[in-house]
Amino acid sequence: MFILLMFFLFKYIDDLIGKGFEWYTIAEVMIYASASNVAMALPLSVLLSSIMTFGTLGENYELVAIKSAGVSLQKAMRPLFVLIIILSIASFYFSDYMLPKANTKYYSLLFDIRNKKLSFLIKPGVFNNSIPGYAIRVDHKGKGGIDSLYGIMIYDHSGTNGIPKIIIAKQGRMTKTTDGKYMLLKLSDGIRYEEDGGRGNSYNNRQTLTRMRFKETEVKLDFSTFGDMSRTDESSFRNNAPMLNRKGLIRRQDSLSKSLDSANRSAKINVSSYYKTTSYVKGYTKVKSKEKTIKGNILNSIPKKDLTQVLQNASDLTASIRQVINNRILSYQDEKKEIIGARVEYLRKYTLAFSCLLLFFIGAPLGAIIRKGGLGLPVVIAVVFFLVYHIISTVAEKSAKEGTLEPIFGMWMAIIVLTPLGIFLTYKATVDSALFDIDYYKQLILGLFKRKKLKANN
Repeated sequence: MFILLMFFLFKYIDDLIGKGFEWYTIAEVMIYASASNVAMALPLSVLLSSIMTFGTLGENYELVAIKSAGVSLQKAMRPLFVLIIILSIASFYFSDYMLPKANTKYYSLLFDIRNKKLSFLIKPGVFNNSIPGYAIRVDHKGKGGIDSLYGIMIYDHSGTNGIPKIIIAKQGRMTKTTDGKYMLLKLSDGIRYEEDGGRGNSYNNRQTLTRMRFKETEVKLDFSTFGDMSRTDESSFRNNAPMLNRKGLIRRQDSLSKSLDSANRSAKINVSSYYKTTSYVKGYTKVKSKEKTIKGNILNSIPKKDLTQVLQNASDLTASIRQVINNRILSYQDEKKEIIGARVEYLRKYTLAFSCLLLFFIGAPLGAIIRKGGLGLPVVIAVVFFLVYHIISTVAEKSAKEGTLEPIFGMWMAIIVLTPLGIFLTYKATVDSALFDIDYYKQLILGLFKRKKLKANN
């Protein structure tokens, strides 16, 4: 979990640093991030701990003592198997009840953090655009404190004529109002430049440039956007799939499916109306006409004087149909992705529990085979196997979200692929296989060379 939290910090370091957040705000978002990372941290911890436990037992010859007492490896694994079952059930209920609430708070808080403006920090030699409508640059700051500035240049873009006002001052000082909503720049020994693009609506090539020298002046800047961070209402995030439990996901799938079906029916009716002849005289006339069968090219049956108008009408109808279909395709794809996302999140609550069971049956036999404990070789092997599991699950899940793979296969693909490996390793550990014994492979290679030498001498 520590490593995953470090990845989180590396990813969002630009959003967290330099915005004036209190330490408890960063701690809160990290706690919620740790809850969201349980789906990755828990299977890895089960795999690593099972390898280390059985590796230590094998390294200290305790597995040999257990087997010599007539206790098989499967029987020795039963207490831990019961513990893993309890852990899997707990992880299932955690992902169904606790994780949606943690995700709601995590994503809402992260949204507020990422959308908070940068704290006003004037760096020497760099234009700062944090305050809307202003660009401020200073040559250097005073030795007495951060509030004293020297070599100040301000571009004021708040005017309506599109031409910025320029203020240049030798020195100045920053202060804030008592309510904290405004910042005052008290400038001294400077010049203000204002350019007028001309009076009236007509073009005037005689523009006016005003230059004013001042000994002291003040510039009032709006500082209210740099106050305390405002929190977004969490209810606006609760309809997303990661923030729902199983019942909510089922309701979301049903509502999205009904909405998709009704939209498809309305689009079908809308498009089919373009292919029907108008029947505005139906019910108002008793004249009956037989259906006319047109053979050959349909354009030959149209009078030449009406051919241009008919072709133009057909072209307009075709463009309208294309517009309706293109709009429907875009909305259909978005709604389909939402349905797939709800199915993926529903299946994820089961795959987390089964992944703990699967990786236990991979880690425990591996530990019994390699017979190494501690944080050396077991960590390397655990990371390798977990990377295989994580890559398969990530690629399959992405394929499922893109619609190229059924969600049930995408979410269960890693478990389906690695289950035979767990069965194979359990069998090898039961029969005391030397699958990872380096000495065994050395003896095997040396034996092959000896046989070749004997054949060459004969």
